[in-house]
Amino acid sequence: MRILLIEDDQMIATSLTTALRRDGMSVDWVGNCADGAEALAVGGHSMVLLDLGLAGGSGLDLLKAGRAQGNLTPVIIVTARDRVEERIAGLDLGADDYVVKPFDPRELIARMRAVWRRRSGAAHSLIEAGEIRLDVATYELRYRGHTEVLPAREFALVRALIERPGAILSRSQIEDKLYGWGDDVESNAVDVLIYSIRKKFGKDIIRNVRGAGWMVLAGPR
Repeated sequence: MRILLIEDDQMIATSLTTALRRDGMSVDWVGNCADGAEALAVGGHSMVLLDLGLAGGSGLDLLKAGRAQGNLTPVIIVTARDRVEERIAGLDLGADDYVVKPFDPRELIARMRAVWRRRSGAAHSLIEAGEIRLDVATYELRYRGHTEVLPAREFALVRALIERPGAILSRSQIEDKLYGWGDDVESNAVDVLIYSIRKKFGKDIIRNVRGAGWMVLAGPR
């Protein structure tokens, strides 16, 4: 999953980026209101983590403008402001959750998973497509009776595919899901990940559509 972090404190941003990447996410970080507005306009992120006290403006103004423009990307406010009035304002403007600093990154990541579940209408951490069962809390993948815990990047790739069962994702679409702006991506990175997953579960788990990309089936074949 690709996360947009809008945070003006470099120490917090560095610490949080490390924790999110360890959990298999890629992170694009911007540190002021103008860059945040531009990043929101470009889009392509699975979630936004938004500080309120930003250089050049307010995070609440960014949130309000984004929602007014039809940007439906999930947003979690991450801020030191703990007044009830500010929490109410953030949630009423369209934030999906509100987390007060300081916090344990593990709790934030759990809240992110909860937001994704609510957005997808799921009551638990299991995502299913055809014969594939992926647990987003434990990184366990089960396919045709075989279960393994995936490394972070393999998990992110399977998740990107399983969230759109039956749809073909191109190499560039998968890379956009897995890697952030500053990541150095090898030309065969996606191929290596798919090879590793197929080696564990068999070649049919991920289908190649020649010249187009890869997909997982929406139902058994």
